[in-house]
Amino acid sequence: MTIVGKTIIEKFMSKHARSRSSLAAWIDDAEPAGWKTPQDIKNRYRSVDILSGNRIVFDIGGNNYRMVVLVRYHMGILLIQKIGTRAEYSKWKLH
Repeated sequence: MTIVGKTIIEKFMSKHARSRSSLAAWIDDAEPAGWKTPQDIKNRYRSVDILSGNRIVFDIGGNNYRMVVLVRYHMGILLIQKIGTRAEYSKWKLH
């Protein structure tokens, strides 16, 4: 999968150093993936939330961080939309 928006992840990691290893592991896992459906992602990450509009919420770093990703399955693209702490996530209006 092609990850668009890595700069968003990099900025977040700069601000939240403890997230670095978990986010790096997610990137290492997501890039070679060939997800074709939301269920493919759910099979790999049981804790994801599947939202409307092909958006997926990933729990990162033992549920300390949340990342919203727009998935274009047919193009193999993951577009990072938002990333934040668990507390920040609770204030987002996603549904």
